[in-house]
Amino acid sequence: MKRRNFLKKIPMLAGASFALNNIPVRVMSQHSHFLRLAEQSDNDRVMVIIQLHGGNDGLNAVIPVEQYDLYYSRRANIAIPAKNSVRRYIPLDSTLPGPDQVGLHPDMIGAKDLYDRGRLAIVQGVSYPNNNGSHFRGRDIWYMGGGFDDYYSSGWVGRYLQNHYLPQVYPNDFPNDDMLDPLAIEIGSDVSLLFHQHGNIPTSISLPGSPEGFANLVESLEGFHDKQVDPRGKPPESLNDSPYGKELNWILGLEEKSEDYAARLWDVYRNSAATSVAYPEIYPFNAPSGSLSNRLTPQLQLVARLISGGAKTKVYLVRIGGFDTHADQVESYNSTMGMHAALMYHLTSAMNAFQADLKARGIEDRVVSVTTSEFGRRIDSNGSFGTDHGTGGPLFIFGKYVNPGVIGTNHDLSTGSGNIAMQYDYRQIFANLLKDWMKVDEQVVNNDIFFGNFINGAKEDGSGSYEPLPLITDSVTGTESFFRDRFRLENAYPNPAKGHTNMSFYINTENHVSLKLMDQKGSTVRWILREKRHPGEHRIKVDLSGLKAGIYFYQIEAGLLKDTKKLIITD
Repeated sequence: MKRRNFLKKIPMLAGASFALNNIPVRVMSQHSHFLRLAEQSDNDRVMVIIQLHGGNDGLNAVIPVEQYDLYYSRRANIAIPAKNSVRRYIPLDSTLPGPDQVGLHPDMIGAKDLYDRGRLAIVQGVSYPNNNGSHFRGRDIWYMGGGFDDYYSSGWVGRYLQNHYLPQVYPNDFPNDDMLDPLAIEIGSDVSLLFHQHGNIPTSISLPGSPEGFANLVESLEGFHDKQVDPRGKPPESLNDSPYGKELNWILGLEEKSEDYAARLWDVYRNSAATSVAYPEIYPFNAPSGSLSNRLTPQLQLVARLISGGAKTKVYLVRIGGFDTHADQVESYNSTMGMHAALMYHLTSAMNAFQADLKARGIEDRVVSVTTSEFGRRIDSNGSFGTDHGTGGPLFIFGKYVNPGVIGTNHDLSTGSGNIAMQYDYRQIFANLLKDWMKVDEQVVNNDIFFGNFINGAKEDGSGSYEPLPLITDSVTGTESFFRDRFRLENAYPNPAKGHTNMSFYINTENHVSLKLMDQKGSTVRWILREKRHPGEHRIKVDLSGLKAGIYFYQIEAGLLKDTKKLIITD
């Protein structure tokens, strides 16, 4: 292929795409200064952004328990059952205040497991003032980090990386011995405003196939010594100082750099073998055939392998579409199944597997993932078993160092509004994540990335001030405390005991509970409890008659709760 023919197939570019494991991968150009971040960063933390394209229906994902009757009355044809059904909402957290109690869609069992393990935070009512309600414009607003009437040519991630990398520029200095990897990778073939820097319009080449195929294609291009192009191997000198000359110089460097990055990422990928963690592939219940396959799974598998293989890439973007559920959001005969149910399963089960994969690879400490969706959906369902464009909705944050819990409260469904009210500006979420997770200086976040103080500044509408959001914890201590508050076996009393003792435990999930008494050899001497119990605190009076004096152990197994304590029985 002649170079000129190759260039005809691509626009001016700031990124390159190829495939790893048959997944299209976009390497964002270091023309946006992405390389300096890893080179100069004092941490190896990674952010994975998950785009839920189409506008997620948060009200069928995070269901207001105390307002269930109102919830049902406003969307009866798609409402998730509360009782009298094998498939009903999953109570999330019995320790939350009554008005904040929520249930999860029955196919979000992966989210429930992550939450109970302290790996999930849910932020309620995330949007921006005067939500646009348009897919493309709305997505651009979230990506650019602006408001409804802002038109930035750059994205908040691009500005973050650009600020960190100044004054170095691509392509002159990179790749180099200290930094071989691209710093932002986008899975798929689109170019997102999210990664644009000031004054730049990044574009891409999209090359399907394997990394070797991409490298072979680049190698097949005739070098710039091609006399049909220019026998001197460089642009005409008259163009050197012109914008065209600069862009042409950049394009001419594509061959070598694209080949370098393709080869590097392929080496990184091969350097990290697959783990034994099973990722979900197919939705196990009824849904339209096009919704059954989990398209998020291979993307997350690829991200895990790249991180584990040694890539210093700081930001990844993965996508899952299908959330524009105007019609047939649910199956007409069963509101717990269908298109949206499959999406909730795909998202939460894939993320549960992703977290397990990161843990198995020893890199769980390094990664936080966060969802974005251009808007929520309306409270009231329509006559087509669907929902229309709305405003606010829940945002999910995953990771070992996430501060688990639910931030915000349920929207008041008794109001006449058909939209979920905004409680948190999306820029609050990302500003706090940049500051607390990526360790960006607060003033840089305010002045150079979001052009406003969304951490603790005054709100634009004069309704008060933003407050720092505790999205990240610096240690696992907070997570352990979170777990103990929801799953615990208390000390028996009296202890030492004679004749009887009292035992109590607390569980946050309906589970089969096994509670037994063992001797010092580990042999079971008495079963205390073997039955299903609902979430909450449970107290049991235990008969100790017939047992010899000595040292015993009582052990509980109830889902995530597994604990053993000592009991002394006296004469």
